[in-house]
Amino acid sequence: MYKSFAIVIALLISVSSVAQNLQSPSQFLGYDLGTKFSRHHQVIDYFKHVAEAKSQQVKLESYGETNERRPLMLAYVSSEENLKNLETIRENNLKNAGVLNGKPTTNTIAIVWLSYNVHGNEASSTEASMRTIYQLLTEKQAWLKNTVVIIDPCINPDGRDRYVNWYNETASTPYDIDQQASEHNEPWPGGRPNHYLFDLNRDWAWATQVESSSRLKAYNKWLPHIHVDFHEQGINEPYYFAPAAEPFHEIISDWQRDFQTQIGKNHATYFDKEGWLYFTRERFDLLYPSYGDTYPTYMGAIGMTYEQAGHGRAGLGILNDEGDVLTLVDRLTHHTTTGLSTVEISSKNAEKLNTEFAKFFNNSGLKYKSYVLKGDTDKINSLMTLLDKHEISYGYAQGGKVSGYNYATSKDGQINASSNDLVVSTNQPKGKMVKVLFEPNAKLSDSLTYDITAWSIPYAYGLDAIASKTLIPTNTNKLKNIPRSISNSGAAGYVVSWNNMKDAQFLADVLKGGFKVRFTEKPFTTQGKTYERGSLIIVRGDNKMVEDFDDKLVDIAFSHQRTLNAVSSGFSTSGPDFGSPDIKLVNPPKIALLSGDYTSSYSYGELWHFFEQQLGYPVTSINTNNLSNTNLSKYNVLIMPNGYYGSFLNDALSEKLKNWVSAGGKLIAIDGALNSFADKEGFGLKRNTPEESTQEKEDNRRIKYADRERDYTKNLITGAIFKSDVDNTHPMAFGYSDNYFTLKLGSSSYSLLDNGYNVAYLGDNPKNVSGYAGRDALKKLDNSLIFGEQRLGSGSLIYMVDNIMFRSFWENGKLFLVNSIFFVNNNLHEL
Repeated sequence: MYKSFAIVIALLISVSSVAQNLQSPSQFLGYDLGTKFSRHHQVIDYFKHVAEAKSQQVKLESYGETNERRPLMLAYVSSEENLKNLETIRENNLKNAGVLNGKPTTNTIAIVWLSYNVHGNEASSTEASMRTIYQLLTEKQAWLKNTVVIIDPCINPDGRDRYVNWYNETASTPYDIDQQASEHNEPWPGGRPNHYLFDLNRDWAWATQVESSSRLKAYNKWLPHIHVDFHEQGINEPYYFAPAAEPFHEIISDWQRDFQTQIGKNHATYFDKEGWLYFTRERFDLLYPSYGDTYPTYMGAIGMTYEQAGHGRAGLGILNDEGDVLTLVDRLTHHTTTGLSTVEISSKNAEKLNTEFAKFFNNSGLKYKSYVLKGDTDKINSLMTLLDKHEISYGYAQGGKVSGYNYATSKDGQINASSNDLVVSTNQPKGKMVKVLFEPNAKLSDSLTYDITAWSIPYAYGLDAIASKTLIPTNTNKLKNIPRSISNSGAAGYVVSWNNMKDAQFLADVLKGGFKVRFTEKPFTTQGKTYERGSLIIVRGDNKMVEDFDDKLVDIAFSHQRTLNAVSSGFSTSGPDFGSPDIKLVNPPKIALLSGDYTSSYSYGELWHFFEQQLGYPVTSINTNNLSNTNLSKYNVLIMPNGYYGSFLNDALSEKLKNWVSAGGKLIAIDGALNSFADKEGFGLKRNTPEESTQEKEDNRRIKYADRERDYTKNLITGAIFKSDVDNTHPMAFGYSDNYFTLKLGSSSYSLLDNGYNVAYLGDNPKNVSGYAGRDALKKLDNSLIFGEQRLGSGSLIYMVDNIMFRSFWENGKLFLVNSIFFVNNNLHEL
């Protein structure tokens, strides 16, 4: 009897000892949670502590590293039994979805994934992640018996530390609640984006950033039933949680809609008890597929955004417009509450979640069964790379005619398929995601949306496509590598075709390697082969100073998988010879890129990422604060990203830029930067401003207050796709056909240039082929510019009305920028 009692006491002491080993976040960090912002390494250290103290219930996994070398980490939290069987639970879930073969042995475990701090300056959620894991392991153990909780404490470590380090350096002690205090006003670029200043919450589908690509590998191993993305919004909005706002994408199931509402009601019980305000069903819709709520939804989950008042303005505490002091303690407490509430209701509905999750992957009701894509091999390969990131299956056509919706003509038609054409079918577990990414025109239940309304992959990648209602049979072809060509010491030179970004990357490397390269402005034929405008010509005579000319060139070509076409003579069968004035030298450009105040940090980041990670060509960033003192003669290309330059370009700076361009400089203005030149003396850019009729003015005056917001959508273009005409004889359009599908992000409209080159433009009565465009916005687009060049003295102004670098996913537009840099008005002299 005494011995048994002693054993019980010993066990209790042992359990108590383990519990004491687990410290709360405040105990571990040495300050009360919410009274300071924790740096990322402190958060990682706390999660490591939890995993050591509760090793039988917590498993940590590194899934990648940021550009600034900070770790990306997941924590798996569950019961001891579940953690022992974690791999079996994972495999059962994928079998339930049909991603793995076989039947699951059980489907009673709910899988909940909680993602924190995707926007670095929405920093309360990472603090909440520490309290959430602590409370799950101390107070809420019962929920873990049938639930696996996956916690990503910080999706965007680089952005978070940018914000936290700035705030810790700037804030007063004690903190200042005055909204005008410096600690509530971040400097450019702010902590929201990642290292390359991308919004990671818009990058789930496109996966252009290392954080996104790394996360998708882990996410697709699990495909959770619930995914929550924790955010912050303005200081005067209290808290937002599900259900989401319309429009919902049509593939979202009734169950997904209903369970969002159930979750929202569960949260409401806790918030009502505490007297906390909240709102639902507003602003945040479920349409655009690249968010942290929509992407998981289209992968079968209940995907949700939770938004807490605060954002980068709030700091440790701020006085809002209603006279209440909003503190970091408040914010992390609210996020902890909704996180735990989500786990609670998921645990209570674990079996139902599994059952409905399996139903989502039945794709028999989808209209289109296959998407057949035809075009440049490199563009096809780029698309395959994206599909691989999402673990979406594809194959190659077996040949023959394929009928269906033709993307090029926006009506039913057919193409002759070949064995080089890609086929992506909806007859696979992720078929609904295939539909979302490839559909010609997403169905809109409401014109008021939070983001763009068109993104169709065939248009984005510049591929001809058919959406077929028939399941197209496929073959599996292996990609054939281009072999390392044998040096041809007798060749007069080599020719490389010009069609896509792979060719541009090759050009960048060849120029960096010290080679002289020419390009042709006219087609030519030699040795039985015709080369189109833009084709690169590397002549032996130009490169006498390059040792091992052939071998070095072949190595670069092989690394980019480019075909070098050896040419024995510079005498062409037809078209210009190699010494013709129509075959010009590519003068290696010295490129400057504006950054800092007045520029859009996103647009700057997109361009910065493009040069460093995609094109691989040097660029010098110049802060706008230094432009007036910058010696621009060191550069022959200056890029102005999208921005808000109104008060920046004073008369002196405008004159400086004008003189620089006149002397031979090339200024590339993108999107909002065009406002700096429109309707200004000395520039040929004019705004399209159609007159409003008397009747229209009268009608607008009578619109009711409650209808004003919705009525205003008639003036908007919310990310719609238009088919434009292209002058592909102009160097800016080399590599393109005579039309181009452009993604128009807004209703800004400019007239065709009277004295310049209208390279891409919309004609009479343009219509959107995909996405939403209001009727009044459409009227302004008649005969409007998309891309153009205006000569000014010896130099050029290049106007890019539509931002082809937007979020870096519109692959087919990027060559316009490359052409502008390397080919357009390529001056022979130094400035």
